[in-house]
Amino acid sequence: MEISIEKGLELKLLELKDAEELFALVDSCRSYLKEWLPWLDGAKRVEDAKYFLEQSQKEFQLRRGLQTGIWYYGRLAGVIGFYRIDWSNGTAYLGYWLGEKYQGQGIMTKSVKALVHYAFNELGLKRVEIRCAEENLRSMAIPERLGFINEGTAKEREWLYDHYVCHVIYAFNRELK
Repeated sequence: MEISIEKGLELKLLELKDAEELFALVDSCRSYLKEWLPWLDGAKRVEDAKYFLEQSQKEFQLRRGLQTGIWYYGRLAGVIGFYRIDWSNGTAYLGYWLGEKYQGQGIMTKSVKALVHYAFNELGLKRVEIRCAEENLRSMAIPERLGFINEGTAKEREWLYDHYVCHVIYAFNRELK
């Protein structure tokens, strides 16, 4: 599965062969990513990246998830995907992260827009939901920029190393696009 967004920017299903590049990207911006992502302590070796990719492939084969790499001019810049697909309710739950040096170029906004389009037009889903830590303003700006509706805040939703963070819940329904 590949989605070409524009020259030099595409989404591709992550494969086992991407493990070293994925780990190198995570490792190169570990302190930056750790501010908002709770899984960094469990990603210490290339083998951890391989395990993530194996699990992602299983979820894709079972049609329960979809993880793609964000490729920017041939380099892995980040990851975006549906960490859960609820077919009975037509909903995909979208998560994303981008390497620090790729920030501020519109890459993630374009990637989210492309994956939402894929959810509606290729998968036939009705709703895409994004949850962002309420203090992660850069992450929250993406669904807001794309016209997602802020549906409220889930209090103390996620344990982030030494404290809980609240999540702002954004949703985009097919009828609204």
